[in-house]
Amino acid sequence: METVGDGVVLVRVRGSVDGWAGSAELAEALTVAADGGGRRTVVDLSEVAFVDSAGLHALLDGQREHDSAGVPLVVAGPLSVKVRRLFEVTGTLGAFRFVDDVAAAIKE
Repeated sequence: METVGDGVVLVRVRGSVDGWAGSAELAEALTVAADGGGRRTVVDLSEVAFVDSAGLHALLDGQREHDSAGVPLVVAGPLSVKVRRLFEVTGTLGAFRFVDDVAAAIKE
């Protein structure tokens, strides 16, 4: 997690985000970001190959925490086919603001 631009918190995620690895770390980073006073949080999923329900749960909880704190949360891609499919199959595409890449998310 790092602060970039003008108060934008960037959370970079790589590899797999599942019940075995990554989901707890993502949940922790999103909680810290929501409470950290940044003006926006960008979650970079461009290098994520797989997300399971634990990873999706971390993202949904993070979105709720950001909503409560009044801090926008943006998910940046491009998303892999498997990751995009998870959002489609679970009906959670509408739960997040998606942008094509990190640069666009930071400039928003």
